[in-house]
Amino acid sequence: MDILVPQVGESIVEAEIGEWFKKDGDYVEKDELLMELETEKVNVELNAEAAGRLTILAEAGETVKIGAVIGKIDETAEKSAAAPAAATAPQPAPAAEQAAPAAAPLKDAPMNPAVPKIAAERGIDPATLTGSGRDGRVLVDDIPAAAEQKVAPAVAEKPAATPTQAKPEKTAVATEERITRVPMTQIRKKIAAHLMKARHETAMLTTFNEIDMSKAMAMRKTWKEAFQDKHGVGLGFMSFFVKACAEALQQFPEVNGSIDGDDIIYHNYYDIGIAVGSKRGLVVPIIRDCDTLSFADVEKTIRDFAERAGKGKLGLDELDGGTFTITNGGVYGSLLSTPLLNPPQSAILGMHGIQERPVVRDGEIVIRSMMNVALSYDHRIIDGTQSVQFLKQIKNYVENPEALLLQV
Repeated sequence: MDILVPQVGESIVEAEIGEWFKKDGDYVEKDELLMELETEKVNVELNAEAAGRLTILAEAGETVKIGAVIGKIDETAEKSAAAPAAATAPQPAPAAEQAAPAAAPLKDAPMNPAVPKIAAERGIDPATLTGSGRDGRVLVDDIPAAAEQKVAPAVAEKPAATPTQAKPEKTAVATEERITRVPMTQIRKKIAAHLMKARHETAMLTTFNEIDMSKAMAMRKTWKEAFQDKHGVGLGFMSFFVKACAEALQQFPEVNGSIDGDDIIYHNYYDIGIAVGSKRGLVVPIIRDCDTLSFADVEKTIRDFAERAGKGKLGLDELDGGTFTITNGGVYGSLLSTPLLNPPQSAILGMHGIQERPVVRDGEIVIRSMMNVALSYDHRIIDGTQSVQFLKQIKNYVENPEALLLQV
């Protein structure tokens, strides 16, 4: 039987072979894990649909179309036929291979077959990499973009040039060593296309405000231990903003809407996407029906998303849809930014870092913990007045958590 690249989403037309967990010629059992595909949104694991001997037709790192045949399983093969090869003790490698520096890391840690080659091109020792795949397997995405070129010792060994010596001309080889060319991953291509679409197909504007986080911080400090003990998850500030947005979106339906041709679609549900950074790039998993969730529900969902995003284990259904997005650049140190829309959504809220700074309260200068916030919106559907009022409502809810809890 053929092993086909499955259809994993209407918009996905190709995938990249991440890694094979079985070798060519291995005997596999039905439902046994065979390999992992990397798409522009999620990683997909493929299991054997039948027992038999495996033939691999597409190697790790290859880009394949949806529906392509990437392997075969010979269902007529008997398990005993493949068993002796697996039981045979490994033969010692030839002397030349034993001397190869890449041989030792391959024995020490499981890794994607493409890892040693790419790591060598980037000047990185594979043995120093930490794997994020199944059972600690090192993936291509675990390789840093490039290693620092170590040319100082070589230069030091050469005699210093005298004033009369001509400078050597730069060769093509030397120039090539100064750059590293790496193909874009599927998810990076998708992110690039998505961001360009947001710039070219929307009338995007951004409005700003600032939020006094003092009350939210005091509430979190008072209740964080009791919250942790009861719900088994920490109380963060993201749940304050998710709940604040869920309430405000009900009051400003245009912000929760989208444009479809000449029609405006008003969504009567509140599915909020949370931008999460991962080694493969930015992903936006969706928290469904946020208006019905408690703070604890939100925090548990966010923690689960963050853990699985780092491993590339988010499901495609968890990334599709969404009526509004929140992105928190503050966790990386950002103080102010203009977030790009996530089409077809019409608005996105940007959170930023919290800073202590002087503000005026009741005619006096006092120190408060302040956060800058930004709302980017599509001016085709959301008027400036609506955007400003929506952001002010977010500010009111976060600055006064009791109003948020009482839904007033």
